[in-house]
Amino acid sequence: MSLLTVSNLGQHFVDKTLYENANFVLNKEDHLGVTGQNGVGKSTLIKILTGEILPDEGQVKWQNRVSVGYLDQYAKLTPGVTIRAFLQTAFTALYQKENELNDLYIQYGESGDNNLLERAGKVQTYLEEHNFYGIDTEIERVASGLGLAELGYDHDVSELSGGQRSKIILAKLLLQAPDVLVLDEPTNYLDVSHIDWLVNYLNEFAGAFIVVSHDYDFLGRIANCIIDIDLGTITRYTGTLRQAMKQKAANRETYLKAYTNQQRKIAKTEAYIRKNKAGTRAKSAKSRERQLAKLEVLNPPKDNRHVQFEFPYVATAANLLLQTQDLVIGYDRPLVKQAFNFSLGGNEKVAITGFNGIGKTTLLKTLLGKLPAISGHFEISVATKIAYFKQDLIWPNNNMTPLQYLQEEFEQQKPKELRSALARLGVTAQQAMSPLKKLSGGEQEKVKLAKMQFEPANLLFLDEPTNHLDRDAKDALRQAIIRFSGAVIIVSHERDFFQGDWIDKTIDIETMNKL
Repeated sequence: MSLLTVSNLGQHFVDKTLYENANFVLNKEDHLGVTGQNGVGKSTLIKILTGEILPDEGQVKWQNRVSVGYLDQYAKLTPGVTIRAFLQTAFTALYQKENELNDLYIQYGESGDNNLLERAGKVQTYLEEHNFYGIDTEIERVASGLGLAELGYDHDVSELSGGQRSKIILAKLLLQAPDVLVLDEPTNYLDVSHIDWLVNYLNEFAGAFIVVSHDYDFLGRIANCIIDIDLGTITRYTGTLRQAMKQKAANRETYLKAYTNQQRKIAKTEAYIRKNKAGTRAKSAKSRERQLAKLEVLNPPKDNRHVQFEFPYVATAANLLLQTQDLVIGYDRPLVKQAFNFSLGGNEKVAITGFNGIGKTTLLKTLLGKLPAISGHFEISVATKIAYFKQDLIWPNNNMTPLQYLQEEFEQQKPKELRSALARLGVTAQQAMSPLKKLSGGEQEKVKLAKMQFEPANLLFLDEPTNHLDRDAKDALRQAIIRFSGAVIIVSHERDFFQGDWIDKTIDIETMNKL
């Protein structure tokens, strides 16, 4: 019996249908990946499956007594709670059992009732069977794997960065070990080594899982089946991601041929009806008209929206845009053991790598003058003009529409120019007029990138620009960075984004900390 059965699922918005009459199942052995372009409804599907929102049509049925764990990026973290204490809440039920055991021993000591001792023995056995006495070891295994151990287990959770916050929520979910894991973009704030650890964890996971991810390298290493959302339908494929995409391409070609043949027959039939409606063959024409009315017409295949990134360039005569000398970054203490000594030429592309929280974003903020250096210094050419992409999706007012946001940022720009910029990045007219909080992560990220189309620069600081983008958008972004005539400093945890020889140098902060 399937753990999950989805029948005749339908979900609609004002300007589009996300899916209609969708059917799929999740079996006990399924490691299910969810794919699709930005805005097709992947996160909406997760919210439907977890009961956060109700579907417009259809049924979502979980098997009785199946425990489902959902990666909730917005879970509340209470100030004053340490990392260890927060992770221990994954085992609340076991700690309650321990309290019950202690109470039974206290009562036995007071009454000497052997029945209490027998009950205590059963609770003790339960705790041992559920590895209660190995909780600390398990917490340290998962925390270390996701890079939380470096922060210290006594670190206050309210002081965590956005990426660290996501990690601790993921760690708690993994420690809970539900029957089914539901993960929406779990790698967004993980670096390469922690993604590798998560891959191993999921491949060894005893239950089933559903994972939404735009990181196809990651998804290809963990999934044994795929559901793909495209053209208003949800299609399930058995096999690896590579096999699924190959089958999808074949299905699309078959559908296109069927659609073309049907359109040809419809056109021929309509021509016959027009020609013979009033003649001697009127009866035959009427019959064909009835047949045509009953025909289930195939929807026209839609071309996927292709995004067009372009970063405007400001010319500069400077050959050296940036130079650091013994630069030490951090807050109250250094984040990196070694000082930074590097330079940046006029058209160099530089990658900054290292695990989350090690100081990549802090380095960018220091170079931007948003944080003071602890020691050392840096020089930026007076001819350097910087455009900065911040990784967080925080807005001045998330009830604003993308068009309102851009209009407020660039008052002199005509609304038509702002709409065109959004459209080039695949943001539809309806999305441009919808509140930012209603858009998916990928759509919000495109709004931020659209803003950069009105910020001419010769040096780009890009902090995790690929987090929420689908594969086509990432490819377009990579090409735009390569085409950009100026210099670029980019932070990204996705190893496949740096494929090729377009990166001139890499600064590995993790290696600097080991020297």
